Order: sequence, then structure tokens, then C-alpha cells
Amino acid sequence: MVKLNGKPVYKGIAIGPVVVLKKDGQQVRRSRVEDPDSEAARVDEAVKTAQEQLQILYDKAVKEVGEGSAAIFEVHQMMLEDEDYLEAINNMIRTEQVNAEYAVAVTGDNFAEMFAGMDDDYMKARAADVKDISNRLIRCLSGEGGNDLNFTEPSIIVADDLSPSETVQMDKEKILAFVTVHGSSNSHTSILARMMNIPALIGVPLDLDQIQSGMKAVVDGIQGEVIFEPDEAVCEEANSKIEKEKEKLRLLQELKGKENVTLSGKKINVYANIGGVGDVGYVLENDAGGIGLFRSEFLYLGRDDFPTEEEQFQAYRQVLQTMGEKKVIIRTLDIGADKQVDYFNLGKEDNPALGYRAIRICLKQPDIFKTQLRALLRAAVYGNLSIMYPMITSTEEVAKIYEIVAEVKKELEEQEIPFKDPEQGIMIETPAAVMISDKLAQMVDFFSIGTNDLTQYTLAIDRQNERLDDFYNPHHEAVLRMIQMVVDSAHKYGKWAGICGELGGDLELTETFVKMGIDELSVSPSIILQLRERIRSID
Repeated sequence: MVKLNGKPVYKGIAIGPVVVLKKDGQQVRRSRVEDPDSEAARVDEAVKTAQEQLQILYDKAVKEVGEGSAAIFEVHQMMLEDEDYLEAINNMIRTEQVNAEYAVAVTGDNFAEMFAGMDDDYMKARAADVKDISNRLIRCLSGEGGNDLNFTEPSIIVADDLSPSETVQMDKEKILAFVTVHGSSNSHTSILARMMNIPALIGVPLDLDQIQSGMKAVVDGIQGEVIFEPDEAVCEEANSKIEKEKEKLRLLQELKGKENVTLSGKKINVYANIGGVGDVGYVLENDAGGIGLFRSEFLYLGRDDFPTEEEQFQAYRQVLQTMGEKKVIIRTLDIGADKQVDYFNLGKEDNPALGYRAIRICLKQPDIFKTQLRALLRAAVYGNLSIMYPMITSTEEVAKIYEIVAEVKKELEEQEIPFKDPEQGIMIETPAAVMISDKLAQMVDFFSIGTNDLTQYTLAIDRQNERLDDFYNPHHEAVLRMIQMVVDSAHKYGKWAGICGELGGDLELTETFVKMGIDELSVSPSIILQLRERIRSID
């Protein structure tokens, strides 16, 4: 039995088998084999396993983001059937008498280099695909499974850290808990854990080579510890805690259908933050009043090229139709900073959080922006849509956005494509936007305060840097004063103001926000009912 401590980012208890996720590109050792036929047979089995994984991923992606976005997994399946690729692997095994893992790794590198050197942009893009399928085959050969969580039972995910593009592909129904070596309490792994209402620990001093998939573990997000291979007494205690947590949740369920109204009669809109179409179920399950933040950038992650207008339109329409008359606020893409996407060709930046990201990309590359706006305006016909623009720092940016929106409307009118003019608001995430919020309030329909970035920019602290967690104080008086300033500016001009950052779900501040005059709080779906309970207790 091994017990390790970490920092809890969501309090809860989980017990179950472990799945270890290791990063692609791991070192593969060359070894001589005496039976090349046996190694070749191992490759054949690994190919079959990889094909099954990709089919599961394809089926899941079709349901959540549509056929267009799922097509990448079909491409990978076809590449796994490529005769030249498979023949090169087998030839290396037999002529050099090397192990299957090494043959796959070298062949993958050779083919990727070949594609990368071609003039055709489409063929160049296939270099990344070859690397991806080669890494998948190596994982299958080494018994590590797939990084797509292709396993048959709910499990505890153990990893060094998880990127947004990795979390977007996860089968969320099969995750019991997260345990990572790195990561901050503001990372996407942490946000996902809070959204799903599952325990998560970060900063756990793990040696991933010593942890095997299939081991049993207990994750205690209350005590901040993970226990590998627990004895019977520990398991009994964990199961007892799980039953107590279930009882608390059962009591919260009684709040479904009730209003978010304080004892003195003030109503607060409580909405949900989501990362994709597949998360809408969590919104409905937890009785949210609407969606206060749809992170549209997740449509751009985990793929090799930009999502088309039609792919985006189908995703937005599906969410709007599912939510009916409830408000759905979709944020335009917020790529950059911690959400890097290769095909955007953003380049390396010393300070990506302060760099080329979000609305700056949209204004510098309007073709990308227009494609998304066309999809959004078309989808607005099917529900109660609001559009929200991130990382605003000036009135000039808002004016430029409106110019581009006007161009898109004109194009749609000329093409006789139905669209609707939605409510348009901005995120207040920078001190600059706070200081001119009185001017911005005269230009937009609403404000939504992104407290994650606002806190990091106000305190000059990188919220992804785990070494600075002790200095990162979202309750800092400067941050709270800024929130009050934004609310006052909005109300002065008859506009509403909400919070969609993680601070909105901080129950210690709920009463403070109500007193400030906040109109809306958008939080992880799992916090909706707890927040409702808190609001209803405020006098």
C-alpha cells in the first residue's frame, strides 16, 4: 500500500482501477529478436486494437461534434491500412531482426519526414497523422492502451498532466477521478473535474513508471491523498465516505426546479460553463437556467485543420435546439495561451498569456473569424443565442468586431441564407477593460467577467504556474474592487453583468457578489445546485 499527498481541486472520494496516461513520443529502445514472425504477428494484433480504438473515437465524435470533425479518425483508420506503411514495418522487423516497437517508431519517423518534405500542404499535414498512428501502435504494443481512454470500466486517470486537446477527447462517462504530477488549480484538468463533479488531485509526487494500469486506488479529494493498492480497511472507509457524499447529493437534488432567489427576493441567474456539445447533458442534469459560457475553442482542438462553417453551425444549432428557450452564450474562439493548436501556426511566444490569442487572432485573421460568425448567426435562428467576445482591451476592438459582423450579415443577406441578429457582449478579463468599462457598457449588450484571466493579469501571476499557487489569491481586494466597478458601469447604462470565471462558483463569495449586484453567475454544472442552495439562504 502506497499513500501519496497532493493538492485537491475538487473534494470527493473515488475508488477503482487506475489507467496511466503517458505522453506520446516516449523513448523506444531497440532490441534484437530471435523470432521475427512473432513480432510481425504482434504488429498485426496492435493494428486491430488501434482500429477498434479509432472506431470508438469516431462514433463518439460523430455524436458530440458531427461527422466533419470526426473525419480525422476515419483518416487515421485508413492510414493504418496503408500497405506501404505496414510493409515497411514488417520489412524492418525481418531484415534487421528488431522488436516491433522500434520498427514502428522508425517507420513512423521516416514516413512523417517524407510527408513533411512535400510541397503539397495537404500531404505536409499528413506528417502529424503518421506520428499519431505510430504512437498509438506503440502504446498498443507496450500494453499501455490508448490516450483516448478506450477502456471498458470507469477508472482513475493518472498522468503527468493533461492538455485541453487531450481532455476534449476523453470519454467522460468513464472517469472516476484525476491524479496528476503537475498542473495548477486553474488548469483545464481542474476545470473539467469541477464540471464533472469528480475528485482530482494535482502536484502528486508520482513516478509514472512505477504505477501500472489496472492497479486499484483510492482518491480522497477531501484529505488530499491517493492510496495505491489499498488494504481492506482503507477500501471500507472509502466506500463509507462515498455513501455519505451520495446522501449530500440526494438532498441537493431536492432543489431542482426551484428558483435562485435570496430570502429578500433578489433573483440571480445561474448558468453553466461547458466545453462542447457533449457537455449539454450535465447542464440539463443539474437544472441550470442556461449556458453562460460555451467554450467554442474546443471545436478547434484535437484535430488537424480548422472546423468548417457547416461543422460549427451543426454544433451550435444542436446546443441551441437542446436548450430550447434557455439562453446560450457562446464565446468566440479563445485559442492561444494554454490552448495551443498546431495548424494555427501561432509560433513560440515567451509570454503566450500576454500574446497572440483570442480576439487578437480573430481581428488579425478575419477569415477565421468570419467563418465562425457566419455559423453563429445562422445557428441563432434555432434558439436563444448570445455571442461573447474574449480578451477585449479597447473600444476600438469592439468597433472593429461590429464592422466584421456587419460584413458577415451583408454576405448572408446577399446569399439569402437565414440568420438572426443575436445579443452581443464581451468578457471583462483585463484591467484595461475594467478601467474603461463605462465606455464599453455603452457599446455592448452585456458583460461577463472572466475572473481566471482577470486575476492573473491583475496580480501579474501566471495561473498555469503551479509554483505560484501560494501567491495566486482570487479573493484579493483589488480583484473584488474591479468586479464591483464593472457591475456599476454595466448597471449605469442598463446592461447586465455576470461572472463566468471559476470565482463564480466560489461559495465563500456568493453573498459578496449578491451584495455587489451581480446579475448572473455561470459555473461548472456540478456546482449549480450547491450555488442555488447558497443563494436561497442569503438575506
